[in-house]
This record gives sequence, C-alpha cells and structure tokens, in this order.
Amino acid sequence: MPPLLLRLILAYEFWEAGMMKYDGENWFSHLQFPFPFSLLADDTLWFMTTWVEIIGAMALTLGLATRFFTLSLTILTVVAINTVHWPAEWNTLSELWQGYAITDKGHGNFKLPLLYLIMFMPLLLGGAGRWSLDYVLNRHHLKH
Repeated sequence: MPPLLLRLILAYEFWEAGMMKYDGENWFSHLQFPFPFSLLADDTLWFMTTWVEIIGAMALTLGLATRFFTLSLTILTVVAINTVHWPAEWNTLSELWQGYAITDKGHGNFKLPLLYLIMFMPLLLGGAGRWSLDYVLNRHHLKH
C-alpha cells in the first residue's frame, strides 16, 4: 500500500499547483529557465507546466502510466528547484542550508520540492504498486 499513499500525496500536491496555475495569471515572464526550456515562450511553459501537473496528478491518482508521469513531474520539479526554489545567492553551505525551508523569506525554498523528488524515487523505480491501473493492465496483458 505505500506506493498508493505516495501517489495520492504527490497527486494532491501537483493537482493543487496545477489548479493554481490554471486559475491564475502567468508569472513565468520574470524567470530564467534552464536550457532547453529557455527556448520556449513563457506562455508555452505556463501551459505545459499547468497541464503536466493536472494530468500527472490524475494519472498518479489512478496509477496509470505512473513511471512516465513520475519522470515528467520529476523533470518539472528539478526545473522548478533550479528556476524558483533554489537560493539566488549563497557562498557557504550554511547559507545554502537556509533555503532548506518552507518559507518565502528570500533564502530559497527547496525543502518541499526536494521531498517530492525523494517521494518520486520509489514510484519511478518500483512502479505504482498493486492498487493501480498499471498493475491491472500489466496483469491482464500478461494473461494474453
């Protein structure tokens, strides 16, 4: 049952993030995205991010294409850490450590996305588990 719990927690978090973007204004224009994402227009990135989060959350809830959506959301999370959550400046590990927090006080804010990455690893490596459509579909496919 642990993969189900991981899937549901992550699905909830990414659903919330996706719906906030869906209902909100595009604030990507002031960000510097890493290559190759820097080649895309801000509106395109906003659209892609919104729908990867929403569809990924639905897929994780159902346990459908779990490894694909886990990898997609992992990439999205790494880009978000790089672009938004990592401290803008740090010179010592002590200064970097200040960003390992859930805050908006300007030292970074990479605790939660780092925890998401850790939670994604069992799903990426082990799959969705027995309580998933992936399991049902794979089991049905093996019978035929």
